[in-house]
Amino acid sequence: MDVIVGAGVSGLAYAGFSKNECLLLEKDAEIGGYCKTIKWGDFVWDYSGHFFHFRDTFLEDYICRNMVHDDIRYCEKHTQIFYRQKYIDFPFQKNIHQLDQDEFIDCLYDLFTTTGNDYFTFKQMLYAKFGQSIAEKFLIPYNEKLYACDLNRLDVDAMGRFFPYADKEEIIRNFKKTNNNSYNRHFTYPRGGAIEYVKSLASYIGKSNICLNECVKSIDVTEKTIKTDKRELKYDNLISTMPFPLLMQCCSMEYDTDIYSWNKVLVFNLGFDKKGKDVFNNWIYVPSKDFCFYRVGYYDNIFATKNMSLYVELGFGKNTDVIDVEYYKEKVLDDLKKAGIITDHKLIASHFVIMDPAYVHITKESIRDVEEKKKVLARNNIYSIGRYGSWTYCSIEDNILEAKALMERLSDY
Repeated sequence: MDVIVGAGVSGLAYAGFSKNECLLLEKDAEIGGYCKTIKWGDFVWDYSGHFFHFRDTFLEDYICRNMVHDDIRYCEKHTQIFYRQKYIDFPFQKNIHQLDQDEFIDCLYDLFTTTGNDYFTFKQMLYAKFGQSIAEKFLIPYNEKLYACDLNRLDVDAMGRFFPYADKEEIIRNFKKTNNNSYNRHFTYPRGGAIEYVKSLASYIGKSNICLNECVKSIDVTEKTIKTDKRELKYDNLISTMPFPLLMQCCSMEYDTDIYSWNKVLVFNLGFDKKGKDVFNNWIYVPSKDFCFYRVGYYDNIFATKNMSLYVELGFGKNTDVIDVEYYKEKVLDDLKKAGIITDHKLIASHFVIMDPAYVHITKESIRDVEEKKKVLARNNIYSIGRYGSWTYCSIEDNILEAKALMERLSDY
């Protein structure tokens, strides 16, 4: 029997693809992980914005097969950056021509006087590839708010294919002929929220195979047993989607805690009594540290609803012990007003969640350590997958593909 820890997207995908008998253990009262959805009156919110950017047509068909097609919104992404009380198109580096003339000239000059390819950290890479002005006006302050850490700690490729790289020629061409395409230029989103994708994945699995409110306490690697707060189970293969450091603790594996770092994200979902001025953007980026949030998303612009419905994200370091939610809620409302996103709007519904971990801090040391320890675990039929199980930066589609690949690999044995 394959025992799967976690009934989020990765765990459900593996169980759905597998021909083996599978048992999923989920510590929460509901499936979905961070893809849970909250419905409050007419407002539909996720824990945060979870939009599916399908590149694999098989997966899109597989996931959407059990959904009502008319309930799926197909959207062309519109995003901008709120910079110095005005909006410029994302990505920043390809739209510096939209800045005021003095700033545009600074960015253009620095772009052509960069330091070449001599860099070893994420922050050094930003300076080297884009120059001081582009780095310091947007790329550094935004990512510092997002990751809540010194960017010199992160690996050069910490964001992988998701970082919007652009060479000098692309940037110059964009002055005349706009091309802001990225990996997620289109996305889909169900009217019922991201949980509808989760339900579709779960429909491939028998309900009796999913055990809710059951938390893993320890794993005996040698005996191939897993203890929960309810029982002890034998397994043939153990597929874990829990955060990788937690898996190592459960397996009593020694590891260097300094290697593993992450941020926390406080997400506010806010519903107002009327529409706002921005009827265009799906979400906006906010690099200025004069505002507490780094990103604001508009559910109402995706659903075309009459009342403004937002998700607002704030980043915190992993060692932030206490986050004063009420304080930050008031600060968010003040900063939304300062940014002109709300005016005399009345807040009529709200929800919050703290994601911990949210974004993992990918370093050369963490990449190497995860790879080495995954090999040790695999020799004992333990496999760790997913964003947190693989300790990486990836899309939801990537998680499903990773689960499918693992299933195929184990099926060949």
